[in-house]
Order: sequence, then C-alpha cells, then structure tokens
Amino acid sequence: MNEYILEIENLTKEFPGVRALENVSLKVKKGEIHSLCGENGAGKSTLTSCISGVYPNGTYKGKVIFKGRETNYHSVKDSEKEGLAIIHQELALSPYLSIYENIFLGHMKTRFGIINWNKYLTESKKYLDTVGLNEPPETIVSKLGVGKQQLVEIARALSKKTDLIILDEPTSSLNDDESEKLLNLMLEFKKQGITLVMISHKLNEVLKVADTVTILRDGRSVRTYDVKGENLTEEMIIKDMVGRDLTQRFPERRASPGETVMEVKNWTVYHPEYHTIKVVDNVSFFLRKGEILAFCGPMGAGRTELMMSLFGNSYGFRSEGELWINGKTHKFNNPRAAISSGLGYISEDRKNLGLILIQDIKTNITHSSLGKISRLGVINNQREIMEAEHYCKELNIRTPSINQFVRNLSGGNQQKVVVSKALMANPDIFIVDEPTRGIDVGAKTEIYGIMNNIIAAGKSVIMVSSELPEAIGMADRIYVMNEGRIKGVLTKEEATQEKIMQLALVV
Repeated sequence: MNEYILEIENLTKEFPGVRALENVSLKVKKGEIHSLCGENGAGKSTLTSCISGVYPNGTYKGKVIFKGRETNYHSVKDSEKEGLAIIHQELALSPYLSIYENIFLGHMKTRFGIINWNKYLTESKKYLDTVGLNEPPETIVSKLGVGKQQLVEIARALSKKTDLIILDEPTSSLNDDESEKLLNLMLEFKKQGITLVMISHKLNEVLKVADTVTILRDGRSVRTYDVKGENLTEEMIIKDMVGRDLTQRFPERRASPGETVMEVKNWTVYHPEYHTIKVVDNVSFFLRKGEILAFCGPMGAGRTELMMSLFGNSYGFRSEGELWINGKTHKFNNPRAAISSGLGYISEDRKNLGLILIQDIKTNITHSSLGKISRLGVINNQREIMEAEHYCKELNIRTPSINQFVRNLSGGNQQKVVVSKALMANPDIFIVDEPTRGIDVGAKTEIYGIMNNIIAAGKSVIMVSSELPEAIGMADRIYVMNEGRIKGVLTKEEATQEKIMQLALVV
C-alpha cells in the first residue's frame, strides 16, 4: 500500500513572461503535517493551485498523483469530490450567510428541489464541535472575528469528507491565542488521520507542528527535511529559502530622535454604526523626528482604528481630540488633506485598501501622486514610467515589467508596491499598519531596511504590529493598547514580550 497520499512529479507552470514553477517534485505522507516554506514569489500558492484544480490539468506540465492515481482536475469541485480541500489566505466565505449555510454551501443535497434546512442546521453542530467553535450555527458570518471565520472554513472543509487539507498562511491574520488554538487543532486532525499541507512564513509555528518541510526557491523545490530526524532549525530553513545566511533579521540603526513632530491629545473615535460606542478612548501620544514608534496590543485593541481616524477621518462616525503636526493643529476631513500635510498611510489590508489589483504596477505606484507627474490635468506618461521604474529598482520589486497587473505579484512584491506608492507621495510621517503581514523573512528584512532608510532621511514612522519580536527589534518606543485605550509605553531598552503582554492584559 502506498504510504504517500500526494506525489508531485516534475511540475512546471508558466504565466506570460514568467515561469512560476520549474520541475517541482515532492511527496506527502498519509497522516502527516507537511509544510511548504519559501520566499514570496517562490511558487507555493501556485503549486497548491495546481494540486487543487484552481489551475486545471493541461495548464501545467508534470504529474499530480493523489491517493495513487494521477489527477485530471478541471476545477476545485473535482478535487473536493476526491477528498482534497484548500483554504486560501483570503477567506472565501459569504459574509451575509449564516455559519451553517457557509459550511454546506455548494454541496447541499435536495429532495424534489427542496433543501432540508433543519437537517443541515443540526449537522453543522457536529463540525463546529470538532473545530471548537462555540457559536450558534445561525450566526451571520460577518459578525464573527477573523479567527472564528477561519474555523468556519475548516469546518466547511471537514463537511466535504476531506482526506487532505491545504492551508495557505492559516495564522497570518490571527492573534497569538487564536494561532495557538488553530495549531493545536491541526495536531488533533493529524491524530484523526487527516493529512495537512501548511504554507506559512511563521517558522516557529512550522517547527512546532510540521513533520516534514519542503523548501521552494525561485519556483524550484530545493530540499525536503524531516523536522525531528534532522533537528531542523529556523536558520536552516531561512538559508535554503533565500539562498544565503540571513544573520541580521532586524537591521541595525542608531537611534537619535529629535524634536516632536506629531502629537495626539485626548483622541476619541466612535464606532461607525453604533455611534455611542467608543472604539478609541481618550488616547494621547507623541512622535519625534527620526523615530520609529510602535503600537502593539491584541486584535481589536483599536490600533488600526486609531491610525485610520488620524489619516483623513478614514474610520469612525466621528472623532474628537487634538492632532498637532509640526506645531500646527489639524483636523483632516479626507485622506487627500492628510497626504497634503505630510502624512502617509500603508494599510494592513493591502488587497482591499492599498492596491487596485486589476491595474498595473505603474498605475498603482503613481496614482496617489498624480500632481507630480501631470501638468494642467494631463499625465506625463514618460515621467510616470520613469518614476515607476525607479521604485521597482529601488525596492527590488520582482516583475518582468511595470505593466504587470498587481494581482499577479506575490504578497511580498505587492507590499513593496504599496510602500512605493507611499514613498512617491514623500510624506514626513509614515503610518505603516502591519507592514510585513503575510510576507517571508527575506522580504521582511527588505521592508525593515526601507523603514530604516526613511528614518535616515530625517522622517518618522508609526508602526502597528502584531508581531512582538518585530516591534521590539525595530521600534525606539512602544505604546501598548487594549480596549481602545493606551495601557502603557516602553522604551526599546525596557521592552520584552512579557512586559508588552502584561501591560496589554492588566485591567
């Protein structure tokens, strides 16, 4: 009997102008957790899309063998019928349907064209118990947090009688507690004989749960490790991912903050729908020239809402308080006014708020700075091309052309396009919300280097981060938030993960 549930043989996949995969081969044992690691653009998501039928048979070369038979999938439905499910990084739930409707959406059986809703309502409870989600099945999915929505996705995969689940960056949007619960759930599935393939940039999580790790680099399978048998370490994975030793994850920087360039006093933000609820409550802080200031706290602490409200009133029913920039008070009614006054903002949600996915790199980089490349309302096309090519080179954006659609780029390269857009606007104060979410360690180091260059140019950075080592490694000071309030502030010398968590959670 074949011990491998999934075998990939010499798989090659090409897109116009780029070869995403080249002769990739790997084997996944039944009942194991197999992790795929690699830099953004290494081909991980493309590979899983070929495996699951997102890219149909015939659009790639090579073999995909599942349960001992070569596959001939023409859609995801074909792979699901054989017991293979994929959970993408961007969740694919219908926000206006209930939990149980989402679980069985697309594979409900009817009798005389009529759905037995009570049957599926009852059945859903079994799957919710399995994944540990204690919510009424009738709950509308949009009312759930991201962590609970992730569990609904997994419950849906289980409802299809799945033998193998592929999870693409399953913890990228989760806080530490939610991530821990999901990793334990994966270990429980393994005990039940379910095979899991996990794509993740969080190497500590990979080493915690994976039995086997395959490294992809530049579209090729570099090496496969037995985690315990070969005493695999994060450093070994990183070296294979980037093709070199990455000795300094957080580039060194001499901190010498100057005068105060921004001050926020007694800032309060009210919920956009429930107008009496304070999402941000009486927050005060200051930022100095040449300083990286971090904001940490659990999910829902109010960090993003605070930053969006400061940046042109982009969040909330209304906001109260004082905003001072370079000694002058401001009240921005829209993002354009904020940009004009020297503020730049990089959203945590690059796909929905940071980029126009159906446009090319050139347009995405320049569309916040059209005044710089136009005269009398007419864009200077040559200047636009020069600016876009400058930032592609400066930030090492991996693309065959600046005319490439942004949706075709890897997550790390998409993030660099967002950063390029902010850099071209040339603000004095950069607000960066989760600047390295969902990108690999190599791309993270590049983003950190860009942030240091911003500081070296005499500008300032406010960084929102859920990754505590990142905040500690990069920031000069750290404000800790929870429940819409600032719980405390730590200097770089004082900051530890334990102190940050203690400040956040102490009532």
